[in-house]
Amino acid sequence: MTETFYSTGIRRLELIHLGLYDIDLDRGTLMVRQGKGKRDRMLPIGERAVAWVEKYLNEVRPELATAQSEQALFLTNLGTLFHPNRLTALVRNYINATNIGKKGSCHLFRHSMATHMLENGADIRFIQAMLGHARMDTTQIYTQVSIKKLKEVHTLTHPARMKRVIRGGGKKKPPNPASRLYWIPWNRKGRTGNNNN
Repeated sequence: MTETFYSTGIRRLELIHLGLYDIDLDRGTLMVRQGKGKRDRMLPIGERAVAWVEKYLNEVRPELATAQSEQALFLTNLGTLFHPNRLTALVRNYINATNIGKKGSCHLFRHSMATHMLENGADIRFIQAMLGHARMDTTQIYTQVSIKKLKEVHTLTHPARMKRVIRGGGKKKPPNPASRLYWIPWNRKGRTGNNNN
């Protein structure tokens, strides 16, 4: 379940209501039916999550299912549909057991998926579609990227980390003195390369 949360970014109730036929393991897709706002959406699900769901379907779910079990994809240890609070407690216990220093439950995976995709270069519109947000401003909370990533980009790209030097110096003077300038990025050990502008 946690791999499905992280891979797709679906909401807690959307995961609870996933049916056996809402996931296509061969195509790597998952269908959210009647999500928030009563909207359906088809999402990709990553290979790692597909492998775990396939293992669950082959080895675990048959042991949990009873004659009264619904067609829900994920079942409790009693073979019933999850209650939202039960799922929250279960996922919170998994997170606490990892000692990753974060607090949260189901929504932590949704937020992490969106943040990690954005930090890895995904367009905010694709993240909006994954999360099922009707409005872009709801998705924009994820544009507040982590300070670690912001510092990394700042260190690599800020002009104050560059040293200005004058190129050339022969007898011929370029028509525009500004065209003689270029930047050399510096680090603590010295010059790392040049970037002709």
